[in-house]
Amino acid sequence: MNSPHPDRPEPTPQKQALEILRQGLAQADGPVALACSFSVEDVAIIDLLSQLAPTTRVFAIDTGRLNEETYEAAESVSQRYNLAIDWYFPERAAVEQLERGKGLFSFRDSLANRRECCGIRKVEPLRRALAGLSGWITGLRREQSVTRDALQAIEVDQVNGGLLKINPLLDWIEAQLWDYAKTRRLPVNRLHQQGYPSIGCAPCTRAVQPGEPSRAGRWWWEDPEHKECGLHRR
Repeated sequence: MNSPHPDRPEPTPQKQALEILRQGLAQADGPVALACSFSVEDVAIIDLLSQLAPTTRVFAIDTGRLNEETYEAAESVSQRYNLAIDWYFPERAAVEQLERGKGLFSFRDSLANRRECCGIRKVEPLRRALAGLSGWITGLRREQSVTRDALQAIEVDQVNGGLLKINPLLDWIEAQLWDYAKTRRLPVNRLHQQGYPSIGCAPCTRAVQPGEPSRAGRWWWEDPEHKECGLHRR
């Protein structure tokens, strides 16, 4: 698409993301937090926030089934940015009931079972993490999957009570993301170098093969249109 002002240079991805964050924080007009899974996208946003709004709260959900590499990335990010991360965990009783009743891998038996597991381990803790917020920030990108191609930079999250949802990297492509990570020397989850462009729970994520979409390794036994855990329902 041609620029409406051809005499002006196109803004860089970094400037675009900072402007989305700036507008989102202003529109929220209240507390805003970043939901962080310690992917390269989320670390890039933490780095951007360190330049714009360094006191922005960051929270993470420990599902109980994360990879060791993700915990290592969390520790590196916390140290690099002198950042206190607010961790949320699933309700103990709900996890115990699920595993006693259906075993440790029920999520592979059916889509309904997988959504039940995600609901317990991710969605319910997210609701607690979002309580009292006016908005939340995500690392979602349109390029990631067919379930995300309708993203807006700033949108109203009706699923979570009408909060503002701020997606500063929505138009970044993978090459731009990694160029930023290398230029800024970001602490990166080691799984990315092992073929994991998208990182979730250990038993639900595998490395992708050459030519596969970035989220092909998430719930690889399911159809592409189902590859969301419920955190980003529309």
